[in-house]
Amino acid sequence: MYIPNEHRYEHAGFYRRCGRSGLMLPAISLGLWHNFGDITPFGQQQSILRAAFDSGITHFDLANNYGPPYGEAERNFGIHMDRDWHTHRDELIISTKAGYDMWPGPYGDHGSRKYLLASLDQSLKRMHLDYVDIFYHHRPDPDTPIEETMGALDQIVRSGKALYVGISNYYDPAQAEKAIQTLRAMGTPMLIHQPNYSLFNRSVDNGLGEVLKREGVGCIAFAPLASGLLAGRYLNGIPADSRAGHDARYLKPSSITEEKVNKTRLLNELAQARGQTLAQMSLKWVLRSDTVTSALIGASRPEQVTENVKAVDGSDFTEEELRRIDEIMK
Repeated sequence: MYIPNEHRYEHAGFYRRCGRSGLMLPAISLGLWHNFGDITPFGQQQSILRAAFDSGITHFDLANNYGPPYGEAERNFGIHMDRDWHTHRDELIISTKAGYDMWPGPYGDHGSRKYLLASLDQSLKRMHLDYVDIFYHHRPDPDTPIEETMGALDQIVRSGKALYVGISNYYDPAQAEKAIQTLRAMGTPMLIHQPNYSLFNRSVDNGLGEVLKREGVGCIAFAPLASGLLAGRYLNGIPADSRAGHDARYLKPSSITEEKVNKTRLLNELAQARGQTLAQMSLKWVLRSDTVTSALIGASRPEQVTENVKAVDGSDFTEEELRRIDEIMK
């Protein structure tokens, strides 16, 4: 029987308000993407989830097509829910998404009301849940009116199947603003946006962050370690047991260029001078702005979770450190 760490909520400053909502999220959240399908032993998944919760991470993030195969991460989480988490449901923020391809035919992809409502029903069954805390539209759909997509999110909240809703991958600031305002006009405020954001991907800094702050919408950054490039594992080649070394679905060896490696080496020197690992400093950088509510990490081992949580304890960046980072990343 799992007994959580009784000191899990004592991490000072670990919880941050999500936009102008009443919801607090942990500064570090756990994504169940790469390592919660059929390629990871069940006991290893359980250890990662337990380490996260014991470290104060209360937010577990999924999507309908996470696996492999599609749906497997949610199915596995349903088992974890029954074994470990049903007695702690009110301490958890559980999110899922729909917007990418999920099942064959014209109704299992994109942003129609038909797809979003059907997908959430399937997700709830797989996860053995009555509701999720956050449901996202996973990507923009240029062929579906924004009013239909946001109307589906509004209906989902009113049905009680999700407490909050958000969007992901809406990188055009004007498009994100239209989605936010369309949903608000229906009477349902948007809680959060989930973009790809890291030292290698400055998407939030290109006007999107200003929109989110002005509209009072939170931000959770996925891939804050650039799919592992900023984890410190590729400073001296590609280890056989690394993501690029044995599972290139999301980080291909060809993307680990000499230029990127040189940049990570310089960043690593700065991190060491700060008393942090490269991963910790990279997460601290993502969290440096109050626009970003949380950084969404993945993990293949529980030790990665406990180490990455320490990023929050790192000192704030000096102006000279931020200048040096920008210089390295040019």
